[in-house]
Amino acid sequence: MYSSILIEIVTAIGRFIFNPLLYIAIGAAIFLGYKRVKQERKFFNTRIVWGWTELRGFWKNGLVYALIISIISVAAGLTVPKAFLILCILVSIVVLLFNFLSPVYVMAGSTLLVWLMYKNEWTYSFWKVSLQGMDLLNGAIVTITILTGLIVIAEGLLVKKSAVDVTSPRIEQTKRGMRAIVYRTKKLWLLPIIFVIPGERIVASSPYWPHFDLGESTYALVLFPVVIGFSKLSRKTLPVVQIPKMGRAILLLGQLVLVGGLVSYFVPVIGFVALGIGVVIRFGISLYFALQDKSEVYAVAQSSQGAVIAAVLPDSPAEKMGLLAGECIRKVNGQSVRTERELYEALQINAAHCRLEVLDRNQELRLTQHVIYSNDHHRVGLLLAEMRES
Repeated sequence: MYSSILIEIVTAIGRFIFNPLLYIAIGAAIFLGYKRVKQERKFFNTRIVWGWTELRGFWKNGLVYALIISIISVAAGLTVPKAFLILCILVSIVVLLFNFLSPVYVMAGSTLLVWLMYKNEWTYSFWKVSLQGMDLLNGAIVTITILTGLIVIAEGLLVKKSAVDVTSPRIEQTKRGMRAIVYRTKKLWLLPIIFVIPGERIVASSPYWPHFDLGESTYALVLFPVVIGFSKLSRKTLPVVQIPKMGRAILLLGQLVLVGGLVSYFVPVIGFVALGIGVVIRFGISLYFALQDKSEVYAVAQSSQGAVIAAVLPDSPAEKMGLLAGECIRKVNGQSVRTERELYEALQINAAHCRLEVLDRNQELRLTQHVIYSNDHHRVGLLLAEMRES
C-alpha cells in the first residue's frame, strides 16, 4: 500500500515536470521581466527592479496557497476527471495569450468543453492520450466547483498581497499636453497543486476516502501547474491603493463559488450555475476597475507645486527617506524644485545632509531628511513625472 503511494507521488512529480504548460508559463514570466525592463529603460534610462523579479515571484508567492489546496484536495478526495485536467492545459495556454488567466475562466471553460464532449460523444486521441467527455453530474461538477472556489480565493489573496510588487511606470502625454504617469501591473503565479484523478495504483481501501469516486475504485495523483495571471493598467488611482481593492473583490468571488460548490453536493446543477456566475462576475470586476481609469484624471502628473515622484528605486536613499510614488517634493535643502535637474542641483547645496519638504498622497505637508554619502546626490533613487528629452 505505502510503496504504491510512494511510487504514485514520484509519478505525480514526473507528470509535473513534463507538463508543457509549466515551461510555457516560465517563458511568459521571463518575457514579462524583459519587457518591463525594456520599457523602464525607454522612459527613465534605468530599470526599477531586477529583471528576474517576475520569475522569482512566479515560483514563491503561491506555494503556501498551493500546499493548503493540495491538502484539502487529497484529504477530501476531490477527484477530477483526467480529461478535465488535459483541457485545463489547453485552455490555460490559450487564455495566457490574451491576459485572461484567471482560474475561474480556465476551470469553467474546461468544464464546458468536457460537458460538450459528453453531450456530443466527441472523442479525440493524440500522443497516446485518449480524450473523451463524461457526465459531470455524477459528482465531478461538485469537486470541480469546490476546487475552483479555493483557487479563486488564492487568486484574490495573491492579487491583494503581491500583485503590486512589480509595477512599472511609464510616461503618457495627456490630451491637454501635460506629462503624466500610468502604471502597468502584470503578474504570473504558479500554484503546484496535487489533484486526485481516476488511475491505477492507489486503492480506496477506506469507505471514507475518496468521497467523490466518480465510479472508480483506484486513483492516481497529479501535481498540476495551475497558472494564475493578472494584468492591470492604473491611471486615475495608484496601484498600491486600487489593486488591493480588486484583490478583495476577487477573494469574495472565490468564497461565493466555493459556497456554490458545497451546495452542488445536494443539487449538482448548482455547480454549473456557480461557475457561470463566477465567470460573469470576474469579468465584471475587471471591467469595473478598467472603466475607472478611462477618465483624463491622473494620480501622478506634473505639478506646479513641485517635483512629483513616479517611482522610488529599491534600497536607495529615497526609499530610506520614506518617499513614495505619488508624493510631491516641494523643497530640497530650502530650494523650491519642479524638475529633476533642479532637484539634483538642490541636493548638491549640502554635501553631507539632505532635507526635503514633501506633500504626501493626502496633500499633507511633512519633512524628511537623510545623510548624503559620497556620490549619493547622483543616485538618490527617484524617478520623476517628467518627460526626458529624446
